[in-house]
Amino acid sequence: MTSTPTAPAPAPLLPAPHDRRCPFSPPPAYTAAARTRTVTRAEMRDGSSCWLVTGYHEVRTVLSDRRFSADAGRPGFPGFLPGRRELAASNPTFVRLDDPEHSRLRRMVTEDFLVRRVDGMRPGIQQIVDQALDRMTATGPSADLVAAFALPVPSLVICLMLGVPYEDRQLFQDLSRVLVSTTADEAQVVVAQQELMDYLGGLAARKRSRPGEDILSRLVARDDLSLREIAATGLLLLVAGHETTANMIALSALLLLRDPAQASRLADPAALPGAVEELLRHLTIVHTGLPRVALEDVELGGTLIRAGEGVVAMLSTANQDEATFGAPGARPVGELDLARDARRHLAFGFGVHQCLGQPLARLELQIALATLFRRLPRLRLTAPDREPAFRFDSLIHGLKELPVTW
Repeated sequence: MTSTPTAPAPAPLLPAPHDRRCPFSPPPAYTAAARTRTVTRAEMRDGSSCWLVTGYHEVRTVLSDRRFSADAGRPGFPGFLPGRRELAASNPTFVRLDDPEHSRLRRMVTEDFLVRRVDGMRPGIQQIVDQALDRMTATGPSADLVAAFALPVPSLVICLMLGVPYEDRQLFQDLSRVLVSTTADEAQVVVAQQELMDYLGGLAARKRSRPGEDILSRLVARDDLSLREIAATGLLLLVAGHETTANMIALSALLLLRDPAQASRLADPAALPGAVEELLRHLTIVHTGLPRVALEDVELGGTLIRAGEGVVAMLSTANQDEATFGAPGARPVGELDLARDARRHLAFGFGVHQCLGQPLARLELQIALATLFRRLPRLRLTAPDREPAFRFDSLIHGLKELPVTW
């Protein structure tokens, strides 16, 4: 009796939807692809195709090998949604450029995010966290942890660093949500980006005559940067500086409220940094991956990628690699284990484009989570049986709200 050949699985469509029953896991299409091969074909919503790279070592190669370009203006560069590639190319930041332009622009702000500089911000960040909790607890025994704590803390920190008035937070938070939305149409995204560019460009121009002790003031004092470059850099730092960390704080709090035994590890100063690394690995909130385009033919994971073909390096599946993060006695890599050695995770990317703000994000997460659970030992979900409102329509995974009581 002859068997009928199994038809190959259809190429996943990127960005793929989450399984709402497993909201903390990578979308099933990515994990299914990872189980088949470390490099597979995928389709983009703009009608183009690309290579989906899911293996840990293959993802590291893509992000560190100069034969793969981060320049959104190059033909073949993946566009997750219609018009997004063209939009990124029209106002490029250093994350969407190659050297030497990447290094020239990144170097302008590198010093602000060095570990020693960020560590000097510890008292100020602690004060911001304490004041946010003071305001939250003063209004009653319950609150939305996203609106009252997770979002205000990183927003205020990045506003102070950039020199953006915190009272304008509603404007930039609303526009940021449009920029990372997977449901906003191309016209809405264009308008949102232009409004933020205009806002930051105008703010930077005013700082030429009234400078402060902030990043924008320092950038406008230079004579080798255009106002457009300054606004684009400010947009990147502002959006990334509050969207990612706010979502990490909220999602981490939800996971820890569901697992009090693990949450207790936050009380140990020696265990706190490792616990945050595991949260970063497990959540990997940039579930859409990082796009690149091959500059020449490259063999990767036994697959030949031709010059000009787009590649998406999937951080979330790479961070689920059992050979890298599994250990005897540890929970499976698909589960949270705050005792795990997760230091090699790729949540911040890898290579020359690795996230500039990672020292700041780590410090904010350590202070915010440790202080939250220390000051509110009876913190719990208001409706533990009700599924929280996840942001399934965003390029950055997160929560719309998180009702808690204490």
